[in-house]
Formats: sequence, structure tokens, C-alpha cells
Amino acid sequence: MEFDRILQDSKARNNGVIAVAAAEDDAVLKAVCQAQQMGIAKAILCGKKQDIESMAKSIDVDISGFEIVPAETGAEAARAAVKLVRDGSACMLMKGLVQTADLLRAVLDKEAGLRSEIAGRKNILLSHVAAIQSPFLKRMIILTDGGMVTNPDLNEKAGIIENAVRVAKGLGIDNPKVAPIAAVEVVNPAMQATLDAAALTVMNMRGQIKGCVIDGPLAMDLAISKEAVLHKKIDSPVAGEADILLFHNIEAANAVSKTFTNAGGSDFAGVVMGASAPIILTSRSDSDQNKLYSIACAALISSTA
Repeated sequence: MEFDRILQDSKARNNGVIAVAAAEDDAVLKAVCQAQQMGIAKAILCGKKQDIESMAKSIDVDISGFEIVPAETGAEAARAAVKLVRDGSACMLMKGLVQTADLLRAVLDKEAGLRSEIAGRKNILLSHVAAIQSPFLKRMIILTDGGMVTNPDLNEKAGIIENAVRVAKGLGIDNPKVAPIAAVEVVNPAMQATLDAAALTVMNMRGQIKGCVIDGPLAMDLAISKEAVLHKKIDSPVAGEADILLFHNIEAANAVSKTFTNAGGSDFAGVVMGASAPIILTSRSDSDQNKLYSIACAALISSTA
């Protein structure tokens, strides 16, 4: 199983430190304690010291080995955690009991945030990348963007792919195959998803998007099913073997991701990419195991950046 390998690889490197924003959250404390016990990553906890210690005691986890940086509000904790990453004391950022808007405000701050110059982009593009281990596909697949960019244009889709490729390479996929997903596999001027997919394919062929192979548009079945490729007689370097699925908008990506996990029995890890360090931004509904997988993935990505 790919996540078992990821856990082992992240243990072997054991050089990551997580800055947790507003760590007075039971699920987050459990996850970072488990990560430290397993030798995956250490953590620095930012937030209300008394509340963090009280929460740890109530859930019976030992945080005696963790540094705590006092912060009275979620916004202050977010700024403190971002500063730790910016200063090099940590290489990953994790959301605790803080509003996502407050965390992202600290990340995007022009003077004190985690802005990145990846791929020469002037403006930071944050996108959510999900790594999913499907028991039906019997392999890992990367899905984006189900959590950040609502309705990406062509330029944003190129940035989303670049972020996803960084994740793929961090997880050991050297030349990932990218499928821009549409309802059909032909270019239809009435369907913007197919036009963007065709443009991204040409951009990749001409070296404008590097480090991967892009071919689209591809319908979902053609992206992941070799049997569908044989039936439809599609000649494509990506069809049936896609490592990264790029969706046209947030609704499609979010729905497919949740279908994989809630109805398909898939394990899941999620990180936000595009800043100068990976951001572990999990939902409270995510299982402890999936939170641990997210930390392990972020640790590997940060060590290969």
C-alpha cells in the first residue's frame, strides 16, 4: 500500500518540524503526537498554553516534549506559526483551532507571509492537493483542486498542475501523468473544460508546464480505467494511467474526492500547496489515520522541495 510506504519513507528522513497554528484542538494534538512517536515529524505548538495543556490532559496525550509558543487568539497563533516557518524553525504549517481565513491571511501577508516564487509566478496560487489510495484502483491517485480555487481559469489551472506535480514528485512519482478531466474526450467549443484541457496539453508539449506529461481532455473513465481505454480505442500517453486528475472546478473535484473516501473506502491525505512550505489543512471530519497520512505526505514534500 502506498501510504504504508509513505509512512516508512517519512520516518526514514525524520527531519521535519510542524508549526501548528492554534494547537488547542484534540484531533490535531493526537495527530502530531502520533507523528512524533512514530518518528515522522516533530511539532511546535502555537496557541493558548493553558488550553493546550488542558486539552492534552483530557485526551491523555503527552506533550511534555513539545515547545509551546503562547498566542491569545487564533490570528496571533497563525502569525506565530507562519513566522516559525518563515524563520526556518519549522518546514510545515498545520491548521489547528483557527479560522481558515485567519491562517491564509497570515500565509498571504506580503511582508511576513510564506509567498513563493515557484515557476516564476508573481502572485501566490494556493491549491489543495489530495492523495488518495483507492482499494479498487489498487494504486495512489492525486486529485486537485477540491478545496481552494473555486473556478480556475487556464493560467490558474497551469499553476494547480505545477503544485500537484510538486506533491507527486515528493511522493516518489518522478514524471507524473496528468489528465485534465472533462465529460468527453474530444474538444468541444461549447465546453470550456475541453478547451482548457487541450491548451494545457499543448503548453506541456511546448515546455510551458514542465516535469510531467499532460494529455486531455479525458473523461473520468478514460483517465483511470485501462479497460475503458481499450473499449474506446483511445491512443494517449496518459489514458488509463493518470497519476494526477485535474478537475474543471472545485465542485467537481470536491465531489469526486469525497466519493472516493466516503463511498469508495479510500484512504486520503490532503495538503495545500503554492506557499514556500506545505500546509496541512485537514477537516475535523477526517480520521486520525488520514491526518497522520497528511502529515507524512507534507514531511516528504518539504524534504524534497
